[in-house]
Amino acid sequence: MDFLLFLSWACIVFTVGMFSTGLSDLRKMRESKSAENIQFLPFLTTCLNNLGWLFYGILKKDHTIVFVNTIGALLQILYIVMYFYYTKMKRQVTLQTLAAGVTLITGWLYFTTFLTEGEARLNQLGLTCSVVTVSMYLSPLFDLVEIVRSRNVQCLSFPLTVATFFTSTSWVLYGLQLNDYYIMVPNTPGIFTSLIRFYLFWKFAPITQSSPTYKALQM
Repeated sequence: MDFLLFLSWACIVFTVGMFSTGLSDLRKMRESKSAENIQFLPFLTTCLNNLGWLFYGILKKDHTIVFVNTIGALLQILYIVMYFYYTKMKRQVTLQTLAAGVTLITGWLYFTTFLTEGEARLNQLGLTCSVVTVSMYLSPLFDLVEIVRSRNVQCLSFPLTVATFFTSTSWVLYGLQLNDYYIMVPNTPGIFTSLIRFYLFWKFAPITQSSPTYKALQM
């Protein structure tokens, strides 16, 4: 099998699998009839990230990026709808969703109206998506600092850490094959943060002691 095709399938399988981790939160909401103790913003920010990369994939005509982020966006929309249904803080969720919608529309108008040259639009969109992806990968580092202080890793998910590591690695290799730094660079922090979490699992607890936590953001 062609190596690029192999990497393409690896990106699809690992990334969709990682996006599907939100199904555990969905199950909790349905069982408890409540959205308590479940974070909403990761669903919203991941959805925006998916839509940004989806636009990038369309402009680049990359079917792997388009397919993965279409699935990701649909899953995040499902999580958002179900969260709104079960949460008691509907006003806050509505305001956050509207703010995200305004941001999305503003970005869409900027990239489709003010940037008419295809290459310039693709480069700026790739840079924007890369910055968002890097920030989402690095945001959990604050939680990792607290874990080091408390020496307790029960708020981390070992399966999610494994999924993030393989997803990030596959995208880095995929970007390297395409010579696309907008794909390769933003996924590199995912490898390093996963390695840090592996170390914390080894240092502070058996691998079997894990539970779901925050969502990791992919392309």
